[in-house]
Amino acid sequence: MSTMIILSLLLNIAVLIPVCAGIMTNASWAQQSYGEATPARGILLSIYLSIIAVSALLLVVSRTEAAAALLLVQIVYKVTTPFTVRSIKNPVVISNLFIAAFHIATIILVWRSL
Repeated sequence: MSTMIILSLLLNIAVLIPVCAGIMTNASWAQQSYGEATPARGILLSIYLSIIAVSALLLVVSRTEAAAALLLVQIVYKVTTPFTVRSIKNPVVISNLFIAAFHIATIILVWRSL
């Protein structure tokens, strides 16, 4: 697996572990960024935990195609967040766009190496 895919998967894990911890402990910064504890926030937590688990698994089993599929789904949801949140100023939206940019670079480099 390419170095960029490994870095993208590690980025997922590094960003989402503290985010999930903040959501689970209802940290004040999580409330400010994600809103009050609601079923929707619980669903988002489940999605984030899934991304952590799949990213970790892909670091072990090394499946480029599966990693690319995960990253593509993340790119789509992260790039659409400014429209669904209706703001570019939310810290989650901003971080999503930066992470999407990194994942896009990863996908481009992987695509070019095929």
